Amino acid sequence: MKKPWQRALATTVIASMTVSLAACTPKPASAKPVVEEFIEELSQQQFQQAAALSDDPGAADTLEQSWKGLQAEGMQAELVDVDLNDSIATAKVRYHWDLPRDRDFVYESDMTLNRINDRWSIRWQPAALHPKLGANQHLELLAVNAEKASVVSSDGADVLVPGTIYRVLIEPEQIGDPGTIARSLVAQLQAAHGFDDTVRVPDLKELEKTIRDAKSTYSVTTLSKETGERLKGSLEALPGVRMNPEAAMVNTDPNFAPDVVARVTSLISDDLEGQNGWKVAAVTSDGAELEQLEYHAPDPAPSVEISLDHYVQRAAEEAVNLRADKKAVLVAVRPSTGQILAIAQTDKADEDGDIALTGMYPPGSTFKIITASAGIEDQDLNPGSIVPCPGSMNIYGRVVNNYNGFSLGNVPLQQAFARSCNTTFADISTKLQPGQLEDVGKEFGIGVDYDIPGIATVTGDIPHGDTELSRTEAGYGQGEVLVSPFGLAMVSATAATGHTPVPKLISSRETKVKGEGHNPKPATIEQLRDLMGAVTAGGGTAAGMSQQGGKIFAKTGEAEINNGSHAWFTGYRDDDIAFATLVVLGGGSETAVAVTDKFFSTLDELRAGGSLPPADQPQP
Repeated sequence: MKKPWQRALATTVIASMTVSLAACTPKPASAKPVVEEFIEELSQQQFQQAAALSDDPGAADTLEQSWKGLQAEGMQAELVDVDLNDSIATAKVRYHWDLPRDRDFVYESDMTLNRINDRWSIRWQPAALHPKLGANQHLELLAVNAEKASVVSSDGADVLVPGTIYRVLIEPEQIGDPGTIARSLVAQLQAAHGFDDTVRVPDLKELEKTIRDAKSTYSVTTLSKETGERLKGSLEALPGVRMNPEAAMVNTDPNFAPDVVARVTSLISDDLEGQNGWKVAAVTSDGAELEQLEYHAPDPAPSVEISLDHYVQRAAEEAVNLRADKKAVLVAVRPSTGQILAIAQTDKADEDGDIALTGMYPPGSTFKIITASAGIEDQDLNPGSIVPCPGSMNIYGRVVNNYNGFSLGNVPLQQAFARSCNTTFADISTKLQPGQLEDVGKEFGIGVDYDIPGIATVTGDIPHGDTELSRTEAGYGQGEVLVSPFGLAMVSATAATGHTPVPKLISSRETKVKGEGHNPKPATIEQLRDLMGAVTAGGGTAAGMSQQGGKIFAKTGEAEINNGSHAWFTGYRDDDIAFATLVVLGGGSETAVAVTDKFFSTLDELRAGGSLPPADQPQP
């Protein structure tokens, strides 16, 4: 039996041995430096060195593909925590990727480390880079495209929407005889034009020459989606012909003001793009997206509004085609806003270009709106003022005649205006000072230059009137006075509102104005409206018009030229529509009145929910 002092000695020896052994055993290596070194190598894009800290050298591929896939401009990471459990450690890392265009991709992920022979190594799994990455996957930055905005008319109808077109392409190296291919292509496109008048048919000789000379893929034309799908089989049966679908802005109605819409499209294409969003996804080595890891929605652009009104434009087109045998045009404007509601021309008018906007013609008696306003402002005339209206008047050697020589004698100004007495207004104009008629014209927009994005316009030109003869002829819209239908519509819009509105086509683009005059006096406008109202009342030159949709204030005109006369009619209806109608060489003003009457009756029918015969459309 051990004595107490022996037991105490044994305890002391054992304790000393324990302390000695603990002091001699080395402390296990920390996993933290390995993780921090991995982070540093990755941030420096040293992918092989980072992978060497793991048990899989192939990790370098995942790291490099992810860096490139993210288009990373930099990466910072920090070790958040390390959890040690004997020979296994779990490290939590926060990654912060700097992506293009100041975008950030931030998240946390765990990686596992094993201690083997007292050395730590990363047990490689793609989840070490992102918790949702799987085998053979990497990170990739992808665009989330913003859908293009639509173009809408001022009444809210879609004019242009995102869609698909087909482009007809020729691969020259696959073609045998260019002549045979050209003839087949033109024949098929010509046949397609029969059911889709938007199909452009190329000139046969030019196409054949282009195909012979082409060294690379050549674009022949584009087709609507419906027509492209209809022709795809037969066109691609031709050697070297390929149909390529493309995203594009598509006309909902190809016959709706096609020239204007085409110009608007080219001008505002960037306005429709919007701001793309972005996302980060887990993708396979061949680029297949498996899982979305981060998402930022796109910011679509707002719709762009053009001032054309679907009903007004359609009604105007129907109306001018009442005289499809002539160069007939109609321009409609909203006086309260300056919005251009309709620009319509017959095919014959199209042959001369945009004559509704830039064509310059003598205005005939419609110009008496300006002459009457000048007389009211300068000569204290009013609708009740008694003025002479003889059938003929010799003014400084210029013999002025009324239509068919009619004579009213001395009558109120309102009656002379309603019956369109040339002699009355020649007399008023002759008594004006040089430049007065020109100045009053500017008050109504004639002679003012408008830079309207999307279209080119001219308002007109009024001579300074340095001689009595010049002023005499100008008084009833003859001589050197010239106006465009657009300019005359602005005159009527001014009469409707009391000031010349700034015309506009695209809501997001401002019109620049040069040469603007001051506004007419309110008293002048009030009395002018009395004169214009009498034209469509009993006894006026447009008394037969239907006015069910609203009261029409107007002025007729017939402008004589060497080989005939132009028919004019301009004015406004009290539902906020001003108009100018011209039938080139249309004879008497009744021709233009009939076109305008058709315009308003058609518009009222459309607004009431009626329908018109459908315009030609591509067949599916």
